[in-house]
Amino acid sequence: MTSTPVDPARVRAADRAHLWHPYTTVPAAEEPYVVTGARGTRLELWSEGETHSVVDGMASWWSAIHGYGHPALDTAVRAQLDAFGHVMFGGLTHGPAAELGRTLVGITPDGLEHVFLADSGSVSVEVAMKMCLQYHRSTGSPERRRFLTWRGGYHGDTFHAMSVCDPDGGMHSLWGDVLPRQVHGPAPTRRPPSPVGREAGGNGPPPSTDASGAVLRGGFDTAVDPSWVAEFERLAAENADTLAAVIVEPVVQGAGGMRFHHPGYLRELRRIADEYGLLLVFDEIATGFGRTGELFAADHAGVTPDIMCLGKALTGGYLTLAATLCTGRVARGIAEGEVPVLAHGPTFMGNPLACATALASVELLTGGDWRADVRRIESGLRTGLAAAEQLPGVREVRVLGAIGVVELDEPVRMGEATRAAVASGVWLRPFRNQVYAMPPYVCTDEDVGAIAAGMVAAARASLEAR
Repeated sequence: MTSTPVDPARVRAADRAHLWHPYTTVPAAEEPYVVTGARGTRLELWSEGETHSVVDGMASWWSAIHGYGHPALDTAVRAQLDAFGHVMFGGLTHGPAAELGRTLVGITPDGLEHVFLADSGSVSVEVAMKMCLQYHRSTGSPERRRFLTWRGGYHGDTFHAMSVCDPDGGMHSLWGDVLPRQVHGPAPTRRPPSPVGREAGGNGPPPSTDASGAVLRGGFDTAVDPSWVAEFERLAAENADTLAAVIVEPVVQGAGGMRFHHPGYLRELRRIADEYGLLLVFDEIATGFGRTGELFAADHAGVTPDIMCLGKALTGGYLTLAATLCTGRVARGIAEGEVPVLAHGPTFMGNPLACATALASVELLTGGDWRADVRRIESGLRTGLAAAEQLPGVREVRVLGAIGVVELDEPVRMGEATRAAVASGVWLRPFRNQVYAMPPYVCTDEDVGAIAAGMVAAARASLEAR
């Protein structure tokens, strides 16, 4: 791995003096590690005169699914740069954006026809919410301007996105008196999953089935709770006159707590939305592009939302880009209104470098055996994390697709957990009471074993520091 020709001590000093890192103080309570190189699944980290080569268990916040320095993505960036780096998207178009739009429509659930390219995941959620509000305004129901969601969710850090995050248990409770008041139902009901070490066909419970008896894939082992459905539908019925849409993270609630739920809940949401004239929005920023074992989490349920948000893995972790897809019905509804345009236009919308890289990343994913890779990672995490179940203070261990979670009964001690993981040769970024991993799909079995061992070490270190 080639290191960048910089003095890491100088980087650290400049960082300490000037930079503000995500979700931390100024200066940061814990000194950040300095990245001096990244290749394949590994990062080179510098701290206090020492360099550590570690497996990235986070895929750079779930985005670098192909790892670092992938030849296909490097080539895409360079080829586009040779043509042109950026042009405005107002009144102009270009090949990478057009081909990316066509490709996304082709791989997402049937019925999603139109693509709005945004800068980041939070912005794609803002665009989705604006679409919902303008759709109802254009179709004669301007009073429909609130959103129904469930607790435990996370949709980003911009203002309307924050309003549909968990209002009490989430990280945005500080702004409860400022944000728009949305309708929050209970989080999807679930019971603890079977032990992670049990494989299908072994001594564990039989595979889950849906109402028709079809076996469900992906490790879901709790059925839809009828009492939850009744309560969520009650909220929809009581507030229907003012509700514009239902918005949720399908199958996996990410930064709100890494909770998994049965895909049958998505079918119930589709039914409820249709019954009460609401649009249905799926935030697949974290779950899209294979992370849960299906290309999109909606595919577990066979449901098409009216609007879908994509981001993170869209460019394979290379450049910032997100997308908001919608059905023809939504686009036509807006276009037929008194104000027929969607008034949103980021300066770097449709950035050619990002679009070219995203197109290469999607083609790389769909052209390979990503399903086998995700299943292999899932199996390795299940095996490797079984040891965590024996640690006093571990509330639950759960695995779905290329996601592994060790949930503690108290907040993670970040410094102790991170140092233990790095000492084990793994980069992790725990949050709240979870030590979790969402690694690149190109991880070897050895990498996955190291990640699981690093998670166990991080959890143990946090618990022992109590």
